[in-house]
Amino acid sequence: SDSCRSLSHLFLVQHQGPSPSTLQRAVTRQPKSMAAAQLLLSLLVLCLASEALGITNPFRRANDQTGRCTYTFTVPSQSEESCPDPGQTMATIRALQKEHGTYRLELNSVKSRLGLLENVMSQLDRIRMAAEAGPAMGELQREMETLKKERVQQQEAARRLEETLSHLQKEKAALEEEKHKLHQANSALVQTLERRQQEVAELQQKQCSQVAEAPVQDARLEPKKVSRWNTDRMVYQELKSEQTDIPAARQFQGIPSFPNISSSREAASTGCGELVWVGDPITFRKAENIAGKYGVWMRDPEPVPPYTHETIWRINAVGSDIRQVFEYDSLDDFKKGYPSKVHVLPQAIESTGAVVFKGFLYYQKRRSRILSKYNLGMESLTLQRELPNAGYHGQFPYSWGGYTDIDLAIDETGLWAVYSTDEANGFIVLSRLDPETMEVQQTWETAIRKQSVANSFMICGILYTVGSYSAPDTVVNFAYDTSTRKSRELNIPFKNHYRYNSMMDYNPTLKKIFAWDNFNMVVYDVQLSKI
Repeated sequence: SDSCRSLSHLFLVQHQGPSPSTLQRAVTRQPKSMAAAQLLLSLLVLCLASEALGITNPFRRANDQTGRCTYTFTVPSQSEESCPDPGQTMATIRALQKEHGTYRLELNSVKSRLGLLENVMSQLDRIRMAAEAGPAMGELQREMETLKKERVQQQEAARRLEETLSHLQKEKAALEEEKHKLHQANSALVQTLERRQQEVAELQQKQCSQVAEAPVQDARLEPKKVSRWNTDRMVYQELKSEQTDIPAARQFQGIPSFPNISSSREAASTGCGELVWVGDPITFRKAENIAGKYGVWMRDPEPVPPYTHETIWRINAVGSDIRQVFEYDSLDDFKKGYPSKVHVLPQAIESTGAVVFKGFLYYQKRRSRILSKYNLGMESLTLQRELPNAGYHGQFPYSWGGYTDIDLAIDETGLWAVYSTDEANGFIVLSRLDPETMEVQQTWETAIRKQSVANSFMICGILYTVGSYSAPDTVVNFAYDTSTRKSRELNIPFKNHYRYNSMMDYNPTLKKIFAWDNFNMVVYDVQLSKI
């Protein structure tokens, strides 16, 4: 066609050999000429293809709005016979959108049904697993039933044990009451026997008035030496022990020892006096267990049946839960380590301040200012009472420590408590206690600072303090007289043979000081001035 020939002629003109001037202009405009050549080539190919398809004159030539010459062409549709109008196109789009919405709803419905189906499958799986675990569940239920039956049986057995224990406690209370009545009856018989003996003695004196009375000497028993025994053959030994003899002072001949009952009565009748001399310590036993580093040992100055002046009590005071009180019937049993009974207190003891008086153990309850009264014969706690404002558990101890804030003591006048308070600023406070009720009868405040002395003891209403607990040669350095409310300095020699004296208590019947010096249980003789 004419259009194709025109395009062919234009293309040939573009690719003829250029003149020098034309070549120079083509170089400068090479990018634009290359684009134009590619466009002409594309149009030429399109024109040739149209002629091959039988399309005549496919190009329309016209100027556009800017005045440029443009070629346009059309291509017939292979599937559509005619072109739809715009309204029909919008309707088709809306139909497609509606169909899309319908498909979405159906898809959501399918998803919902699929979720329900998954839930049903999950339930079926659980039912299948439960069916498979059915035998195991049955076995577990049977085991649970067995455990329930065993629990019921155990509860029934516990109930029967409680009933048995209740009956035993009632029987024990009845036996203790009967024992107490027997003790009272025995005491009455002893008193009656003493009166009868006194009456017989008076009658004999009247019948033999001309017979001269022989002088009575104080009978004393020397401490026996501890025999060496084979410890492997012993049925029971509470602690190994040994005796170490320490030379006595020159003022006394022989070795001082515990007097018997008759000499105790004579010693008690000699009256009171001021301390003028303390002998060297006599060792009666050594505890080899660490629990015996420090402790308490004592005799009752006024024993009641079944106890005598020979009965000894001992408490190891090392530990945080001190409850055991060892009881010995005699000095020989004490030396050998054969306790006749071991009391277990209902509460722990604090430190080394305990005493035994008239059949009762008086002690300080651990970590408190409460004083307790324990009946050794009945093995029961009788009374508890708080010592007003007393420091405790390390507030105002002796210089050696050991929570010795409250120290109980016995002398010729009764039961005492040695302690301090915040109001007293750490100076020693003395209180005389009623042994029956443990109420404070009278109180004295001294000018002796408690933490500056190693220990103390009471003799005839006078408080005596010791300067050091570890120095081998120390002194009784202060005395406070409750009758005059005055204190004075002393210089009475006192020996700490084992260099860690943690307990000192005076026995007014034996006229001796009991002490516990670094595992060793020792006794000091004393000499009092006569009033």
